[in-house]
Amino acid sequence: TELTEKLEEVVMIWTKQIRQILVESEQIRREVDDVGPSAELEYWKSRMSSFNSLLDEIRSSRVKKIISILQAARSKTLKQWKELDGSITIAANEAKDNVRYLYTLDKFFGPLANASPVMMEYIPSLMNTVCMIYCTSPYYNTSEHMTSLFLKITNQMINTCKTHLCEG
Repeated sequence: TELTEKLEEVVMIWTKQIRQILVESEQIRREVDDVGPSAELEYWKSRMSSFNSLLDEIRSSRVKKIISILQAARSKTLKQWKELDGSITIAANEAKDNVRYLYTLDKFFGPLANASPVMMEYIPSLMNTVCMIYCTSPYYNTSEHMTSLFLKITNQMINTCKTHLCEG
């Protein structure tokens, strides 16, 4: 029972740390006003990397051994642990899925940044791809994500026009 108590303390510390990571990941992002759409992809790539690393850690043999010992001891701390494991898995899957979908837009980011202000040739394909993401993505199709993406696309278009005006 002494070993079980020590292991429960360790799991409670991990639980607290993981909860903190999850809370921080849900906070509103602070970005500069004129950030472009490639920042959206970079954000989700970073988030995917963080949550995949966390998943790797909690699925390591060391952690699995501790969890199996606590399962054998019928520890009550495992209920919270399983909920957190599920939350991390969902967050990692969301980030991975969003990166996959946003990569379909990546081919438009360069031309959008480097085009002349008459960038109409890129807009229909870009909007079709955004529509496809909205219609098929299980995670990215929220108004919050779409608004953020459209804001960044618009920012890029404005920045491209400003650059063109300053060069001319």
